[in-house]
Amino acid sequence: MIKVKPRPGEPVQQLMRRLKKLCEREGVLREMKRTAYYEKPSDRNRRNSRKSKRRITKVPGMA
Repeated sequence: MIKVKPRPGEPVQQLMRRLKKLCEREGVLREMKRTAYYEKPSDRNRRNSRKSKRRITKVPGMA
């Protein structure tokens, strides 16, 4: 669970911005979108294999 404590004198907008950045780093929204609908195990395996192939074929240092 993500917790953001307000700093002294910090405006609400900046606090919300920090929370949003933390959520992006942790992948909260991505996980919510992924689990919003049922995904068949065969589709999940296919997606994971494509992901691993992409990871393998990337040339290190070129990104």
